[in-house]
Parts: sequence; C-alpha cells; structure tokens
Amino acid sequence: MRIALLAATLLLTACSKTVLDYRQQTPVLKLDEFFAGSGRAYGVLHDWRGRQTLRFTADLCGEWQQGRGDLYEVFYFSDGRIEQRHWRLQQDSSGKISGTAGDVVGEASGQLAGNALYWQYVLRIPYDGSTLDVTVKDWLYLIDPQNLINRTTMHKFGLKVAELTLSIQQTDSSADCTPLKQQVAELAAKL
Repeated sequence: MRIALLAATLLLTACSKTVLDYRQQTPVLKLDEFFAGSGRAYGVLHDWRGRQTLRFTADLCGEWQQGRGDLYEVFYFSDGRIEQRHWRLQQDSSGKISGTAGDVVGEASGQLAGNALYWQYVLRIPYDGSTLDVTVKDWLYLIDPQNLINRTTMHKFGLKVAELTLSIQQTDSSADCTPLKQQVAELAAKL
C-alpha cells in the first residue's frame, strides 16, 4: 500500500506544472510592453459544472515606468453590469510580479517565465447581494506580440467554483490612458 501511495504521489508531482516550464517559450512576455497603451479583451465565465454563466468585453490601458505600472480596466458584462479595476503592478528583474487593486484582498503575486505568467490572488466579487472572496489562479500566455490568452480558475475552500477564458489584444501601445483612467475613477466613485 505504501508503494502504491508513493508511486501515486510521484506521478502527481511529475505531472504538475510550474511557470518555469515555459522559460524557453517565445515570444517572451514582458508586462511593460504588452500592457502598455490600450487593449481590448473578450471573455467567458463558466461555473463549476462547465456551464457558461457570463460573457464580457473589457477595455484596458496601461502606463509603465521603471518596473511599475498602472493598468486600468473597464468590464462590460452580458448581464448589464459595468465594473472597473485599477491594478498597481510591480515587476522586478527576475520576473517576479506583485500587484494590488481595490477588489483584491491583500497582494497578488506571481512569476514570469518565457511566454507565460502565473499569478495568484484573492478577489472579492459581488455575490447574491453581498460579496464572496475567491482565490484566483491566473495563467497568461503570450501568443504573439499583440495577443494573449488568459486561463483562470477560481477556488473557494480549495474547490474550483468557476473558470474564465479570456483573450486580450493590444490595440495601440502608445495610446493615452487618460480617458479610460477617468472612466475608472468615475465608476470607482459610484461604489
């Protein structure tokens, strides 16, 4: 029995992936390049059973200076909701990423390697007239210099409660973020 348990543990460990598995993949994802200027995102949210529950689009705009960035996001959901997020991001020379946002509990942290970013954080989401804190595990993969795929799982009490698939396209790397920054501020003021 011990041998079978050990074999199962080794098999599961060997199958687990880390972001470092992608360090040789190209093109190399650099957040300060991909999330510079304006972007557009399209996403679908599925519940724990795999059923589509929401669709959304999002406008994004990022500004970076010396490893620090502000990423402004406005989401338009299929149920009529409009939400905003303002990420304050930091990237060091080793590829470690950290960030905060108004609906993130504590700090998000992760690691870049090759064409991928893995990061994790606790997100406070609206739920049934209140809020719910879920652990978010985000995998981002750069496809080409203007396109990125984001695969996210959301967990509560260690169980997967939702999955998100998101496509992000950089539309203008030199865009002025002022209009979206103002929209984010106006939406945040209504909370």
